[in-house]
Amino acid sequence: MTSRPLTVGFDLDMTLIDSRPGIRACYLALSERTGTYIDADLAVTRLGPPLQDELVNWFPAERVEAVADLYRTMYPDFAVAATPALTGAREAVGAVRRAGGRSIVVTAKHEPNARLHLEHLAIGPDAVVGGLWAEQKAEALRAHGAQVYVGDHVGDVRGARAAGALSVAVATGPCAEEELRAAGADVVLADLTEFPNWFSDWAHAFSAENSRADSYPASPRA
Repeated sequence: MTSRPLTVGFDLDMTLIDSRPGIRACYLALSERTGTYIDADLAVTRLGPPLQDELVNWFPAERVEAVADLYRTMYPDFAVAATPALTGAREAVGAVRRAGGRSIVVTAKHEPNARLHLEHLAIGPDAVVGGLWAEQKAEALRAHGAQVYVGDHVGDVRGARAAGALSVAVATGPCAEEELRAAGADVVLADLTEFPNWFSDWAHAFSAENSRADSYPASPRA
């Protein structure tokens, strides 16, 4: 039996980055461009689900896809520079690296724009997968063999559980701690500043479990 590589997945918006200022700016610019009112302050209180889920509140259904494409093309100019890293984000990704593990970002955000954020903020995961929401995230988590997925939304909890990964939730997004626990999160942290200490203990136990598994004799062939 071969040891499983240690891999941790992270959500992006409101987990690693505070995307509210940038997304707010982009929605205001989109509203001006299209002549359609968007309550940007309200929209940024419910980040997490796909862009189309928000746009349908402001545009007719037949226009949503075209407006989503326009938003994505405008996004780099309005959202990237305005978006800071959340406190503890770099340290959380660094904690995985120091333990010899891999970190991946799995997000509902348009992948090229997700990569722009990570490059701008010098957060360097080993892989980035965009365009996946809730249970869809399990596809990427399973493909990369992630044992842990960290997110701020009940949709992230569902994605982790669908992948058979440990769900670590941070209460930095629109979902309160009680809501995250009720959704089935295995661990709830106030924010990512708590992640390195928790992860150090968990990674030690994970390594010990893998070492014991490697010591088991192979099953005899029939």
